[in-house]
Amino acid sequence: MTPLLSQIIYLFLIAIPIACIAWTVTHEEIFREPREYCQKICGSTQSIAKRKFFYLFTCEYCFSHYISIIFLIITRFQLLYDDWRGYLLAFFSLVWIANWYMSLFGYLRQSLKVEKIEAKMKDENLKEMTGDK
Repeated sequence: MTPLLSQIIYLFLIAIPIACIAWTVTHEEIFREPREYCQKICGSTQSIAKRKFFYLFTCEYCFSHYISIIFLIITRFQLLYDDWRGYLLAFFSLVWIANWYMSLFGYLRQSLKVEKIEAKMKDENLKEMTGDK
């Protein structure tokens, strides 16, 4: 059994690529077309299974579960226990930490957008007040 401190470090480190992959697929421009296709299928199909399958590519929370399973298979990471319980705890812990990372990233990204907009507005106001074009 790996020492608890090492397990916690692994937990926080393994959650980083999970969050990165889940965020990139569900939010970034590079996957926009496949994501829009999945959204279209979600909204138009009658099959519940098909709708749920395509939905997972549009929701970072849902997608992070599947990515976590893949990382558990690759890393064989277990948390606290050396049996199936360790995998179960690791799975939900990885999803939880990865989603915290994505929430933090989303918040920081939104804050930066707001700051950019505010700076642009202040710059435009300054130009109006000084008469510069």
